[in-house]
Amino acid sequence: MYILEYLYIMIVIDVTKEKSLESALRTYKHKVQKVKQVQQLRERKEFVKPSVIKRKEKLKAVYVQQIKNGLN
Repeated sequence: MYILEYLYIMIVIDVTKEKSLESALRTYKHKVQKVKQVQQLRERKEFVKPSVIKRKEKLKAVYVQQIKNGLN
C-alpha cells in the first residue's frame, strides 16, 4: 500500500566537529542521500495520479518476484 507522506527533515552539520570544510560538505552530501531529500524534490515536481503510482508499484513487485524466482 502506498502512503503519501512527506517528512520535512532539517539536516544539521556541526562544522566545529569537522576537520575541514570539505569534510563537512562530504558529510552533508552523505546525509542528503541518506534521507532521500533530492528524490523527494524530484517526485514533487509534477503531480502523479495515485492510480499511476499503484500501477508502477505493482509492476515493480511483479518484476522483483520474477527475478527472485529466476524467471525471465
